Amino acid sequence: MNKIHQPAAEPAGARRLLAFDTSTSSLAVAVMEGGSLLAEHHLHAERNHSAVLISAIQEALDKAGIHKSMLDGIAVGLGPGSYTGARIAVTTAKTLAWALKLPVYGISSLEALALGGWARAAGQTVAALGASAAGCGGRSAANASQNAAEVLVSGDWIVPLMDARRGQVYTALFTAKPGRMPERLASDGIRLMVSWMSELAGRLEAAAPEERPARIWIVGETEAGKAQHHSEAAREVLGPHAGETLQVFPYELEGGWVGLAGLRRSLLGDSDQLHTLEPNYTQLAEAEAKRLGKG
Repeated sequence: MNKIHQPAAEPAGARRLLAFDTSTSSLAVAVMEGGSLLAEHHLHAERNHSAVLISAIQEALDKAGIHKSMLDGIAVGLGPGSYTGARIAVTTAKTLAWALKLPVYGISSLEALALGGWARAAGQTVAALGASAAGCGGRSAANASQNAAEVLVSGDWIVPLMDARRGQVYTALFTAKPGRMPERLASDGIRLMVSWMSELAGRLEAAAPEERPARIWIVGETEAGKAQHHSEAAREVLGPHAGETLQVFPYELEGGWVGLAGLRRSLLGDSDQLHTLEPNYTQLAEAEAKRLGKG
């Protein structure tokens, strides 16, 4: 699927950014200019990312009317997710960045999945959230923490899911309000789904009334095949504590949201070292791995 968007006026500090992610079954590519999405390309290409990524990148650049020499940076999804997919994306990003002498910015694939799933489910637009991302470029870590605390009050919780087999998921926790980019509440990791839902239920019960989320969005791989068990676990374990605030929303990663996650990272100015950038090969915590082995 391809979409072309007319760029808005370029804000101060805007960058022309190529962003892509192949850590899931959905190959997602975007070209950003400031807070505007110039073009995106996404398709379901499970186990075939290496054969189509370069052509998908070129197609997105052509649709955006951008030559590679006009880019200011490259953002790439590091995972977690498919080991092979993450390696393909990171290797491609490093090769392009080296050849074009551009900075490279690694982003969390779960952050992009959370952003896109929540935005689609809650009716948020690329334009509105793009303006938010561009407007908060260069925030310090302290300001980011303060903003997360502000959003936590009556904001939504976003729980992205990627199936990791054997009852496990790649997941994290974010919070967001309409018109504002999500902020992180828990790190990326591979977790046992039932244990993760129990942990969130406990966190929900311990929250002060003003900190309880307006909605809890379970987004990502939630319905096909074994992933259906994840939505069932969410409803059975977390549902009794969350009630009607719990919402399950199947979602495949799209280019525009990868682009917005990349934009926010690039505007902070802290690019990654080209030769040391690696995929995020998240491992199950040792205690959970032992417990799983006994099951």
